[in-house]
Amino acid sequence: MKRIRQIFIRGLFSLLPIAATLYLIQLMFRFMDDLLGRYFERLFGIAIPGIGILATLVLIFATGSLVSNVVGERLFHYGERMLHKIPVVPKVYFGIKQIINAFTLEGKNIFNKVVLVEYPRKGLYVVGFLTGESGGEVQTKTEAQLVNVFIPTTPNPTSGMLILVPGNDVIYLDMSVEEGLKLIVSAGVVVPEEVN
Repeated sequence: MKRIRQIFIRGLFSLLPIAATLYLIQLMFRFMDDLLGRYFERLFGIAIPGIGILATLVLIFATGSLVSNVVGERLFHYGERMLHKIPVVPKVYFGIKQIINAFTLEGKNIFNKVVLVEYPRKGLYVVGFLTGESGGEVQTKTEAQLVNVFIPTTPNPTSGMLILVPGNDVIYLDMSVEEGLKLIVSAGVVVPEEVN
């Protein structure tokens, strides 16, 4: 029974992300289909099945074009500031946005490597991201060669703290930055397999 339960849970958690993605896409298509299909039928007297798919694709490209220029980006940020004034909406919207940003290429370029450091004391380890070598006054006033390590919080990896660690005290991991982010966002539930 234990083995059957493990197989079932593993299968369920493997399918959940796919099912959730398909469900959200279907919801978006259906919403656009209902919205535009109704108006299109009133104006022209004919129903066009699948107009929601076309409308969603046009909306995505139009939004991408808008936020790709300076004026559109400012308008988009103004809209986000307006969202802050609506109760409950900011927590949902900005929470989802932070998680998505953490997994985009833009977020990955900030981090060079996934590392393990003893923090906040000897014997306790945290997963962090190497962001570069320390320099300037910080380096000249210390004897050890320091590296910058960002320690993210769980489950929101976009906030955290910067710690400066002697390079010799850093344990470099083989997992990718994306795998490290998954480990942190899932609070240790999603553990990457060891790289051979």
